[in-house]
Amino acid sequence: MSQLEITNLHVAIGEKEIVKDLSLTIRSGEVHAIMGPNGTGKSTLSKAIAGHPDYTITSGDVRLDGKSILDQEADERARAGLFLAFQYPSEIPGVSIANFLRAAQQARMAEGEELDASAYYKRLYSKMDLLKIDRKFTSRSVNDGFSGGEKKRCEILQMAMLEPKFALMDETDSGLDIDALRIVADGVNTMRSPNLGVLMITHYQRLLDYIVPDHVHVMWDGQIVKTGDKSLALELEAKGYDWVKKELAAATG
Repeated sequence: MSQLEITNLHVAIGEKEIVKDLSLTIRSGEVHAIMGPNGTGKSTLSKAIAGHPDYTITSGDVRLDGKSILDQEADERARAGLFLAFQYPSEIPGVSIANFLRAAQQARMAEGEELDASAYYKRLYSKMDLLKIDRKFTSRSVNDGFSGGEKKRCEILQMAMLEPKFALMDETDSGLDIDALRIVADGVNTMRSPNLGVLMITHYQRLLDYIVPDHVHVMWDGQIVKTGDKSLALELEAKGYDWVKKELAAATG
C-alpha cells in the first residue's frame, strides 16, 4: 500500500502565505475531497504538491511512501507516482494526443529502453474503449480547440495511461455541463482501485454525487478545519460555508 503524507505544510506565493500548517494523509485506494470557498488555498495545495515552480513550500514536508519529494522537480514527482489534473489544461497545438502520451510513457522508462509501438497502441486503445473515448481522439492536438468536457476527458485518459499512485484533481468539475461531468466521473470511477489514491478539489457537492469520496475535508484560510464523510458535503451544499465560519469564530472566541 502506498501513502502520500502531507505534514505541517506551509506554502507561499511570493511573500503571501496561502497554505498554513496543513496536514493530511492519503492512502492508496482512498478518495479524499477537499471543499471550500474561493481563495482558501485548495488549488495552491495541489500545485505545490505537484511541484509547480510558482508555489514555494516554506516549511513542512510531503512524503511519498516515506520519502520526501520536496527536493524533486515536477517531472521527478510525476515519475515517482504523482499526477495533477489541471483546472484549466494547457493547449499544445501540433502535438497529437497519441504522440504526447507516447512521449510521457517513454520518459518513465529506463535510459536506453524503447517503448514498443504496437503494445503501446494496443494499451492506448484499450484505455480509450474503457473510458468510452472515440479512437479518432488520438490524432487531435492536445486540448487544441477542445470543449471543456473534452479537455477533462483528455486529462482522464492521461491518468489512465500513466497509472499514477496518487491523482490530484484540481476542480475537475469546473466548466462542465451535467453530461460532461458524468462522463468524467465515469472515467474516474472506472480507474478506482486499491492501487490509486485520489485527492479531489471542488467547490460543489454535485461532483461527489458521481464520485463518492471516502473522506471530505473543509479548507478555510489555508487549513483543513473540518473532516467527515459524504454527509459533510451534503451539509455544505444545503447550508453553505457560513456555518463553518461561525463555528471557527466561536472556537477561537
